[in-house]
Amino acid sequence: MTKNIAHRGFSARYPENTMLAFEQAIKAGCDGIEFDVHLTKDEQIVIIHDESVDRTTDGTGFVGDLTLAELRTFDAGQGERIPTLDEYFDLVEGKDFLSNIELKNSVIYYPGLEQLVIDKVRARGFADRVVLSSFNHVSMLECKRLAPEIRCGFLCESWLIDAGAYTKRHGMECYHPGYRGLTDEAIREIHGQGIEINTYTVNDPDAMRRLALTHKVAGIITDDPTVLRGVLT
Repeated sequence: MTKNIAHRGFSARYPENTMLAFEQAIKAGCDGIEFDVHLTKDEQIVIIHDESVDRTTDGTGFVGDLTLAELRTFDAGQGERIPTLDEYFDLVEGKDFLSNIELKNSVIYYPGLEQLVIDKVRARGFADRVVLSSFNHVSMLECKRLAPEIRCGFLCESWLIDAGAYTKRHGMECYHPGYRGLTDEAIREIHGQGIEINTYTVNDPDAMRRLALTHKVAGIITDDPTVLRGVLT
């Protein structure tokens, strides 16, 4: 059955990529959460989407130029703070739950981010419950080299011809495309290569029905997991 994956938590109603958004997504009955990680100046793994804090907090500056302590002084919405990967793992520990960790290393590359994330995933015992993904496909190849036991996926914004063959050839298990590029033909090609599809960011019920009920994609990433839950039940 298609997994209901909350995009940056329950971001339709709560501040994105915050513990509040994650907690409410779980309460809403999602099967997993997609979120983004960066490295701080003192090499702490934090959860935030943008390279800078300007859009999602009341602070200013680039994540990589600030320490964790400095980032903690910013309000990420409704009094929430920028969370760490450890805090997220504390929340979902013991749950049969998918965590899609997107490495945000395409615009700004964080040297060593792959190893640090993998070390944390292994240390916390989440290797069989995560999918690592990135728009930086070289970074995903490095993740797969470092941790062949952890599932990895290529993120892709534009259409990619023979995406399934491309993904399989490079040793990835998953392909994470924007849903508008998923034609019937593209889905057949990807599934024919044995590749799982986790598609983003799907908020339209008709698109959800097509992808989940007709094509049975592995996961749908949505801002509102309550809408997708209604389609799936």
